[in-house]
Amino acid sequence: MFYNAKNNNIKIEQSDMDYVSFGIGNKNLIIIPGLGDGLRTVKGMAIPLAFMYKQFAKEYTVYVFSRRNHLASGFTTGNMAQDIVAAMNLLNISNADILGVSQGGMIAQCVAIRNPEKVNKLVLAVTSSKTNELINSVVGKWIQLAKRKDFKNIFIDTAEKSYSEKYLEKYRKYYNILWRFSKPKDYERFIIQANSCLTHNVYGDLDKIKCPTFVIGGKQDCIVGVNSSKEIADRISNSELYLYEEYGHAVYEEAKDFNEKVLEYFKR
Repeated sequence: MFYNAKNNNIKIEQSDMDYVSFGIGNKNLIIIPGLGDGLRTVKGMAIPLAFMYKQFAKEYTVYVFSRRNHLASGFTTGNMAQDIVAAMNLLNISNADILGVSQGGMIAQCVAIRNPEKVNKLVLAVTSSKTNELINSVVGKWIQLAKRKDFKNIFIDTAEKSYSEKYLEKYRKYYNILWRFSKPKDYERFIIQANSCLTHNVYGDLDKIKCPTFVIGGKQDCIVGVNSSKEIADRISNSELYLYEEYGHAVYEEAKDFNEKVLEYFKR
């Protein structure tokens, strides 16, 4: 199996959580994905994720955690962070480096604020510490589309707002095929997760994050905006900020050196 990649599931209170593990390293790395997890968990994604993050596999044992499968209405990013900590405890992970992407970065902030002993180093990519006009507009639109079960337009709008024009020129012609293959069975989980983005606000507590933190943003970000990354870096004293000039929200997929930058920071 590719770097010992495995699909796993763990019981969390009255629900359960899908997660992927891979890697052969002695250190622990936790990756928390973004809002797309509301449409599809990491179930069955062990090989693709191990390949996507293969740069980390020799240094780390990597865990990619989804949100719990059954989310109660009003579930917050703070509640999701509690689930990450619970999963770490159940798996005997005393501490780890953490990479949080987009909504995953919101959850990672909550972990670092409330359970600092669990986090060695932190990377927050294309995320925000609080909502803003842009997030309200974009995510609010997705919620309305999800209520109408209009996945085609969720898929298209997400792509258009996430990727660079150069990338989109290659893939727009495949929209009508791609959205059909990734259509979710249920929208309620996505709506709950999306609403948690709109209520997320830890800006006033960011100064409680003392671990080394690397903040990565994209200057073309049309979902959370580039200022969100700047705000986070300004509030965390032990932080570094890197902004990609030509990329937007999907920088973690588009920038060929993204994983290398993250790994270099963790290894310092």
